[in-house]
Order: sequence, then structure tokens, then C-alpha cells
Amino acid sequence: MPTRPEGRVSFSRLAAWASLVAVLGCALCPSLGETGVAAHPPANRTHGDAGRGGATFRGVASWYGPRHQGQRTASGERFDMHRLTAAHRTLRLGGLVRVTNLDNGRAVVVRITDRGPYVPGRVIDVSYGAARALGIVGAGLARVQVDVLSREG
Repeated sequence: MPTRPEGRVSFSRLAAWASLVAVLGCALCPSLGETGVAAHPPANRTHGDAGRGGATFRGVASWYGPRHQGQRTASGERFDMHRLTAAHRTLRLGGLVRVTNLDNGRAVVVRITDRGPYVPGRVIDVSYGAARALGIVGAGLARVQVDVLSREG
């Protein structure tokens, strides 16, 4: 069996080390959220960073309820459609946001407990209870402004 000259590293060993460095780099990167997905704030924010209190952004909200009732959320708690909660792709779990319906001026403070929405063009999914407070149950969707109040609850 031929031997490699001293000091040379095989391609497979080099590839293994490169993979390890890439995985560790991604795991330790501060721009990654709890889900391991790059935490890019919505492009239509008006100012600030979407993960920091004081940020504001606008977009379309939808609501979710009966089909998810009792299921585990990304935060680990069971979903209760009557509580004032919401799902957002990147905001910290446990954080508080004020969602304002831009069509009727109604607002509600919700706690981020889940991840989503996964429908393009939507910035937040609110629970049925929050949707009732905002007056969007019938329409299903609303133009909203989201104000980040705190990073964690």
C-alpha cells in the first residue's frame, strides 16, 4: 500500500474538516434564529431591526385557528386559538408585538409563539382570538402594521 508523503493531507480528510468548520460556523453565526434559518427581517419594514424592540413593518396578516387547536407550537406550548398569540418567521419566540389593522384602526398586542406564515406575501399569522380583536375573521386577511414591543416576553 503506497504511503503519502509526510505533511500531505488526503482530499477526504480535508473535505471532512471543511464540512465540520462550515457546520460549526453556521451553528455559531449570530444571524441565525432559533430555527436555524437565516433571520432576515421582512423587506418592507419601515425602520429598525425586526428582532429589536421599536422596529415597525407593514404587510398582510392572516389568521389560524381550529385546525391547529391543541397542537404544539414552535415555543413548545399547546396552541390555544382563543389566546392573543401569533406566528412570525424570524421574531423571537416569547416576544411581544402590537398588530394594527390599517383598514379599521383596531390593534392588539400578541405574543410570538410559533413560526410562519409560510405563504408568500404575508408577514404575520395571528390566532383566531387576535383576529377577532382586529376584526379580520370574516375577510381572513388584512393590511397590518406590526410594532415590535419587546424581544422576549
